[in-house]
Amino acid sequence: MGVAVVTDSTASLPAGLAVEHGLTVVGLDVVLGDERLEEGPDGATPARLVAALEARRQVSTSRPSPERLVALWEGLAAAGADAVVAVHLSGEVSGTVESARLAARRLDLPVEVVDSRQVGPATGLAALAAADAAAGGAGLQDCAEAARRCAARATTLCYVDTLEHLRRGGRIGPAAALLGGALAVKPLLTVTDGRVAPLERVRTASRALARLEELAVEAALGARDTDGSGERVRVVVGHLATPERAVALRDRLDERLSAALGDAWGGAWESEVTAALGAHTGPGMLAVGVAPA
Repeated sequence: MGVAVVTDSTASLPAGLAVEHGLTVVGLDVVLGDERLEEGPDGATPARLVAALEARRQVSTSRPSPERLVALWEGLAAAGADAVVAVHLSGEVSGTVESARLAARRLDLPVEVVDSRQVGPATGLAALAAADAAAGGAGLQDCAEAARRCAARATTLCYVDTLEHLRRGGRIGPAAALLGGALAVKPLLTVTDGRVAPLERVRTASRALARLEELAVEAALGARDTDGSGERVRVVVGHLATPERAVALRDRLDERLSAALGDAWGGAWESEVTAALGAHTGPGMLAVGVAPA
């Protein structure tokens, strides 16, 4: 089996894509009112999250415990893994990386923990880069370095209807939340230095979505192979409870970028974000992760 690659559910990759690349996904915990649930079809789902938010139930999230990660990695070792690369969302916004580091100290199995310094699909794209390296026979350190390089060159873009959910969860400052609500502007966000940060303010949702598309195209063109290494650019569009907008954006990006990048275009996918990520953004969000393969 060689090197196994693990990421967390906030990576929000399409299930088929994760399976195709041999990725193992560990769910975060989501608290809906007085229920604490692990993410998954029998636990915290996006639909259950949206229902809780609409019912104005208190919602919060929690990292996976080191014990759960140890059990997961031991299972991978029993299945033949010689080592594990764990690629997780930014340690600036979640304790998942710290849980992974604590778990790694409890095993003889070699584990390399990668803090992607990203949030959402860009983390997933970094994990895919590690999985590609593993599939090519790369060792532990090279797989981890592939994830780090991809994450460092990745771009995260996000549209939210309101910054209120991010403010409540402490993922963005109260001043930024105030700016997001001023004059009913629609905020566009990015990830800078591992933290969610305001990028632009647009007056209407339609203009914000059009601007999101343009920024994604610019990011993809900027990430293309410029050194002859053969890298291709990938895009993942995530959403919460707005599949039509996500599919439409994915299709427009695929059309524009396949024409602009040619052989350097690695493809676009669409996926609903998981409950742990959606809890901090609210329904109606669109997130775009752009990165070299």
